[in-house]
Amino acid sequence: MKNLNNFRSLFLAASLAFSAFTFTSCNDDNDGPSGAYAEDGVFVVNEGNFQQSNGSISFYNNNTNQIQQGIFSKENEGRILGDVVQDLTISSDRAFIVVNNSNKVEVVNANTFQSLGTVEGVALPRYFTVLNNDKGYVTEWVSFSSPGRVAVVDLNDYTVTKTIEIGAQPEDLLLVGGKLYVTNNGDNTVSVINTATDAVEATITVPDAPTDLVLDRNNNVWVLSAGKVVYTPDWSAIDYDQTTAGALSLINPSTNTVQASYTFDSNQSQPGNLAINGSGDKLYFTYNGKTFVQDISASSLTNAVFLDRSFYGLDVDPETGYIYGGDAGGFSGNGTVYVYRPDGTQVKTFTAGIAPNGFVFN
Repeated sequence: MKNLNNFRSLFLAASLAFSAFTFTSCNDDNDGPSGAYAEDGVFVVNEGNFQQSNGSISFYNNNTNQIQQGIFSKENEGRILGDVVQDLTISSDRAFIVVNNSNKVEVVNANTFQSLGTVEGVALPRYFTVLNNDKGYVTEWVSFSSPGRVAVVDLNDYTVTKTIEIGAQPEDLLLVGGKLYVTNNGDNTVSVINTATDAVEATITVPDAPTDLVLDRNNNVWVLSAGKVVYTPDWSAIDYDQTTAGALSLINPSTNTVQASYTFDSNQSQPGNLAINGSGDKLYFTYNGKTFVQDISASSLTNAVFLDRSFYGLDVDPETGYIYGGDAGGFSGNGTVYVYRPDGTQVKTFTAGIAPNGFVFN
């Protein structure tokens, strides 16, 4: 699960207008935005259990060190958020919550979490990003047997105005210089969409099952591919003779070409949870039960183990550099969030909801 990951954390000042994870809320009051969730803190995306409609959003206040659980339901008269909360994107004073198995995107005020509307008519949506005040994009798996697509969303009335067919099972989105990059996890491609025409202008071949995208300080795009898992004909076991290893690839967005690609050493573990620090020079990812950190200037995959454990969700606070990891705890109850300094020392832990898969920082 992405985290994207999911589940995805742009950071450079030049990219803030395009980031799916930017929070720049403001109003006419010189004191800044007001509301229970306008404080310095972190939103936690809690995926919940499949088909149990118990996904949620938590908010951890850094000033009080207090966690508030289920804030969508709390602020909307107990309304259930839905089944499989996949992603949270904040842009200006609005938050967009992708609820995958409920086939919708809930839109709320980012400071109060009170409902503003719902994007409906999307099929198995995954991740959301905002181009400007008027237009956003959401990836849709559609089904497991058909091509995926990107839905264009009018942010004035929260309706889908167009769909763009791309590769299979699209996941993460990243805006770079007027282009939208989308990983197609069901094949081995990254689609490039021109945001002026909302048409695919390039398709880049990468290693199998690309999931995550981040932008580094050199304005290059990093793609994490999990590798294709192939099962035996009776689905009783993984066929490792056919399963492919994951890889980390570097794309030059000026030419839409792969400049480098580094393959992981085993096809028996899938890498995931690609994240980048606020300086744009350190990559973090999970692999083989561990969490790794890699400098963007490295010419091969790192052996530098950051933590001797893995996480269900992973991200980096762009201001403090703290690394946040979500532990699903077997999906049987509330998960736990662990917070670390860049040197690997643990800062704190706190309880989240079921299956914490992502983070958005105020």
